[in-house]
Amino acid sequence: MNLQPYYQMVEKCISAFGIDPVSCRGEQEGQWNLTRGSASVWVDVWNIDTEQGPLGYFQCMAPVIELPATNVDKFCQELLEINHTLYGVAFTINENWAYIKIIREVEGLEDSEVSATMNRVGFYADDYDDKLKAKYGVITGGRG
Repeated sequence: MNLQPYYQMVEKCISAFGIDPVSCRGEQEGQWNLTRGSASVWVDVWNIDTEQGPLGYFQCMAPVIELPATNVDKFCQELLEINHTLYGVAFTINENWAYIKIIREVEGLEDSEVSATMNRVGFYADDYDDKLKAKYGVITGGRG
């Protein structure tokens, strides 16, 4: 699947935030790294090969907090309870970090959705990194 129109869509939305999209590009084509407050926001557009051919995906995620050394069960339960209040995104855990994440197919993706998704992920990550750090006293905002 040709992803160039989706790359252009993401860069158009980044530009609309008043940010130079070229300065946000990651190491690989289809990756961008932004910040919102204290939160890092990662945007990815890529293909996955399937039997039906390549399928394109859009992902926006933000590392929020490293899992605490103690009270992990309580922490995970709290993340699940927070998920119930979130709109269009969810907490996930990968490699000892909690992230806010959304992933979807690129088919039918529109500028307004890309922009709203980046805003939403950034808002929630910036909000919850401070709240969870204050409660659990662990590192926020880095790569897991």
